[in-house]
Amino acid sequence: MGAQVRVAEPRDAEAIARIYNEGIEDRVATFETRLRSGADVLEWLHDGYPVVVLEDADGAIAAWASAPPSSERGAYVGVREFSVYVAREARGRGHGRTAMEALIAECRRRDYWKLVSRVFPENRASLALCRSLGFREVGVYRRHAKLDGAWRDCVIEELLLD
Repeated sequence: MGAQVRVAEPRDAEAIARIYNEGIEDRVATFETRLRSGADVLEWLHDGYPVVVLEDADGAIAAWASAPPSSERGAYVGVREFSVYVAREARGRGHGRTAMEALIAECRRRDYWKLVSRVFPENRASLALCRSLGFREVGVYRRHAKLDGAWRDCVIEELLLD
């Protein structure tokens, strides 16, 4: 049996946090510097926004993707800001793409109309993934924020879901 993708459940919280923390430590995908716990992830799940996980053939969580609101303003309820993370040992196997395809399908099922994200220009794997899924580059935020004391730019990506 191959990899399976499904909506995340509370039992997945520790695995999701572990994979997210790898991304935080790697400093190539997020401005976040505070490591997360399973309790933090449980808050996401209780808030009800889409989170999907990819289980590998052994049943271990190898990737996840989420789409929290991009804004608290009511007019933007259908605009979601995606994240996708793959466990270090599972990278390069297409798991990020599979998780994103499932997240896109879940967002469409919920009648959201757009996914957006900010991607570091150096994160070529994420930019290539976005291109392969039909995202378009909207522009670049210059000096968007500092990470470890250094200014970082962000490429703005969007996908219309209708």
